[in-house]
Amino acid sequence: MLRTLIVLWFCLLANISLAAPAAAPVRGEIDALLAALQSSNCEFQRNGSWHGAAEAKTHLLRKLEYIEKRSTLPSAEKFIELAASSSSASGRAYQVRCNGTVQPSAQWFGRQLEKIRAPGGANAPSTGK
Repeated sequence: MLRTLIVLWFCLLANISLAAPAAAPVRGEIDALLAALQSSNCEFQRNGSWHGAAEAKTHLLRKLEYIEKRSTLPSAEKFIELAASSSSASGRAYQVRCNGTVQPSAQWFGRQLEKIRAPGGANAPSTGK
């Protein structure tokens, strides 16, 4: 019995140690993605309702916190896949509408990530120029 409790305790500790905030470079890209959304004039659709960018950012931050309590995000792409692409409750894909054009949020965030990673992008190291 004692041995079983010790094994269960170690298993619990192993699971807890796996949950952690994203590494700083990954979190920087996620923050840049959310900042791009908030500063856009785009709307965000989830579960059939359109929301402003600031409200969408708040929602995605809550999802990020939930995910980080259970696991560690290895990349911004994984954040897009797990948090920014579809509703965890309904499974319905999120949409982004910018200037009348609607696209899947995964596509929108993927393009934003490309811009962030491009030389001189929002997350690129400063060159001092």
